[in-house]
Amino acid sequence: MKKLLFFLTAILMAYHTYTQNIEVCGTCSVPTLKKAISIAKDFDTILVKKGTYKEHDILVNKPLTIIGKNYPVIDGEQKGEIITVTSDNVTIDGLFIINVGTSYTEDYAAIRVRKSKNFVIQNLVLEKLFFGIYLEKSRDGKVFHNKIIGDAIEEYNSGNGIQLWYSKNIEIEHNFIQHVRDGIYLEFSDDCLIKNNVSANNLRYGLHFMFSNNDIYQDNIFEKNGAGVAVMFSKKIKMLNNIFKENWGTASYGMLLKEINDAEIMGNTFEENTIGINIEGSNRIVYKNNNFINNGWAVKVRGACYTNSFIENNFLYNSFDISYNSKINDNVFNKNYWTSYTGYDLDKDGIGDVPYRPVKLFSYIVNRTPETIILLRSLFIDIIDFSEKVSPVFTPDNLLDKNPLIKRITW
Repeated sequence: MKKLLFFLTAILMAYHTYTQNIEVCGTCSVPTLKKAISIAKDFDTILVKKGTYKEHDILVNKPLTIIGKNYPVIDGEQKGEIITVTSDNVTIDGLFIINVGTSYTEDYAAIRVRKSKNFVIQNLVLEKLFFGIYLEKSRDGKVFHNKIIGDAIEEYNSGNGIQLWYSKNIEIEHNFIQHVRDGIYLEFSDDCLIKNNVSANNLRYGLHFMFSNNDIYQDNIFEKNGAGVAVMFSKKIKMLNNIFKENWGTASYGMLLKEINDAEIMGNTFEENTIGINIEGSNRIVYKNNNFINNGWAVKVRGACYTNSFIENNFLYNSFDISYNSKINDNVFNKNYWTSYTGYDLDKDGIGDVPYRPVKLFSYIVNRTPETIILLRSLFIDIIDFSEKVSPVFTPDNLLDKNPLIKRITW
């Protein structure tokens, strides 16, 4: 048995001894990336030196490591897709890729990974693009430390920064994405980790995902997008410690939840959004330790949302804390801090002695007649809100925080 192991090890070492480095430069014997790939053997390393290489439709169909030295430019001259990976075990590192072709029938990308696994796409700069990094039916890969800057003006002729389609177990970390349609887009992609990314100033969503389960979104910043994040038709999602900020507009929000079940939304900050979280048809979600600061609406519940828990959140200086369009409620609000709470704490246990009713009659009116928002700061509105609090008629009479906190929560 020992002889067999020794023999196999010797074969493996001998195999890797024959791998080589291939240099690409304007004055080298190998002047293009395409030629380097064609002559390379499995597991070779291609070193692309500084310069500009006008190439597109580059096919990586064998396991290779492609490394750019001092960010060589791969210029697609807007002729189509630039690099397509169809092999397992490919690493692409340190390239500056520009001028992806635009099409109304093809989703041209700077980098496409198709039906591959164990890949690494890292340290790239992508500009003047249609789609940036497109992962298609791929798994077990990493997309790290990339800078993706588009010049999108209208949705119909722009693509997404990072897109996953039918992919699994992908790590997307420390990427900076702006001026594309959707910063990060997932469809039918499970068990993915989206962490420490900045997605800002995008036309539509900072993050958009549909039919994608068991994913974790952690420590990201979604700022000044058309809308922050859209989460649709998915389950068992964890949204942890993200920042949703300044996503303003007539129909904008920090986060949209539609048909989401069994999720955790914890430790996030929703600040200065038109709507912090817009919820529809979503059930069994735990909202805990979140900050809702200076939003128009902190949480807007549009219906068919059951068995959700709002526990130990801070609701700070929002125009409306909770908006509801139904008199039926089985969601739980407990031990939250509300700046609008005016109760007292005679026994000094840190919990208000009078329950807090977060849904105001005026929010109910604005839902039905948006024009009435101009009356927001009037004395008349204060009077009708007080009357509804004393004797609820239009708002759910059991929607109460029975243990409102007297002091803001710190973690």
